[in-house]
Amino acid sequence: MKLGLLHPGEMGVTIGAALGESGHEVHWLRAGRSADTAARAQASGFRSHDSLSSLLGQVQAVISVCPPHAALEVAGAVAERKFPGIYLDANAVAPATARRLAAIAGPGYVDGGIVGPPARSKGTTRLYLSGAGAGEVAAWFSRGFVEAVPLGEGLAEASALKMCYAAYTKGSAALMLAIRALADREGVAAGLLAEWSRSQPGLPERSERVAANTAPKAWRFEGEMREIAATFENANLPGGFHAAAGEIYARMAGLKDARRPDLHKVLDALMR
Repeated sequence: MKLGLLHPGEMGVTIGAALGESGHEVHWLRAGRSADTAARAQASGFRSHDSLSSLLGQVQAVISVCPPHAALEVAGAVAERKFPGIYLDANAVAPATARRLAAIAGPGYVDGGIVGPPARSKGTTRLYLSGAGAGEVAAWFSRGFVEAVPLGEGLAEASALKMCYAAYTKGSAALMLAIRALADREGVAAGLLAEWSRSQPGLPERSERVAANTAPKAWRFEGEMREIAATFENANLPGGFHAAAGEIYARMAGLKDARRPDLHKVLDALMR
């Protein structure tokens, strides 16, 4: 098949690579993208287009992998051009947002949720799928490092699973960093680390890894935390945990693309 990918960031490019390895021809939209994105797409052999209309005229389906705050805009731009094919939204959005996306995209909508890091080795990354076309989309990934897992025909099951998964992984990471910042501010960091070493072995080292690995990507996580907070609230559960996590990640946004910043830089960003 000929498949359109919007837009191949660090995660999206590995989704496209898996599709290419499965024998499909991947197209992408060059206009407005960064030089880093262009380099990733070129290295993966994607075919570039200068306009969305040009891309949509060449492909049978579209995959959207973008920051969650842009998901509705991307879907709307595709729908405006009356695209008749499958539209896979693989973004970290609340089930309510997924249903809005389904209304925009029409009968070709498939809901997706990615769990794991960018797919660069086997067994690390799953693409959960739901909707009437979930099985068809799963079959696109016959090779490569992405494991496609169809869940059912519900419009938002994949998004719900993604929200539950990230609520713990990214939510607990934000909590850990906030605790380190609080201990630093109150002058008890050494005592806390000593106690963690005794009663929670490995936690001091884990908090440093979380800081280094999370900070460069935190700018993307703020919107995801807001989607998770909305998911909890729509289920009549408190959303405040993840609204606060979104604020933690917003404070770290200035560290975007930093090369493994140390813990002190992260704590400084949080306390500013």
